[in-house]
Amino acid sequence: MIVATAHRFPFLDAPRPIAFAHRGFAPDGAENSMAAFERAVALGYRYLETDVRVTADGVALAFHDASLDRVTDRRGRIDRLPWAEVRRARIAGREPIPRLDDLLAAWQDVRINLDLKAAHSIGATLDVLRATRALDRVCVNAFADRRIATARAAFGPRLCTGLGPREAVLLRRGHPGPYAGRCAQLPARLGRLAVVDERLVATAHAAGLDVHVWTVNDRAEMQRLLDLGVDGLMTDAADVLRDVLVERGHWPVGG
Repeated sequence: MIVATAHRFPFLDAPRPIAFAHRGFAPDGAENSMAAFERAVALGYRYLETDVRVTADGVALAFHDASLDRVTDRRGRIDRLPWAEVRRARIAGREPIPRLDDLLAAWQDVRINLDLKAAHSIGATLDVLRATRALDRVCVNAFADRRIATARAAFGPRLCTGLGPREAVLLRRGHPGPYAGRCAQLPARLGRLAVVDERLVATAHAAGLDVHVWTVNDRAEMQRLLDLGVDGLMTDAADVLRDVLVERGHWPVGG
């Protein structure tokens, strides 16, 4: 039986390992749509992962790409288009792009892992977190130290954040910390190199860090990482990860 322990960040106060639905659950290709998020929640997920992009007029969206081209029926860079135009786009030809405030309001018991994709995203994202009072239900991450630092400066020690790139490099080298972030959110591998191994997990745990690994869709890789003692997995294959965790007796919602 897995028991949740008290944690000073409510975002992390959950049984381990944590299962994250990466961009929702979208076997139909409608990633980062409300339909994909709803599908993950229906499976029992209480942690969702998404990215944040912001329109030219400051509307924060749950969307990964800088442009509409790859996954919608329209074209153009989101940061150069107003919301009035972006809202007409349809993911996979049918699903609207969700606003971040709507996603945060949809399920009060669901926690959201946010990746700030650009400097342009920061101000509008922080405004949404203030307006929705969702600070305790989010973890903020970015592939840029400055973006992470800006978010930490805005909210102080209440905000759960991942490691910035410099901190992640130090962790990989075995540095004991201390670290400003509370989660090491890392890729499972870079090419053939296993980024997350036994040494890294031990170093992170000794420093008081959770280890969350992305984006893990292979059952055998899920098992390898869980055997190492990682604290969370992010996956596109939400059904596969759920089955693996049920088999191991670790499904946090009771499966």
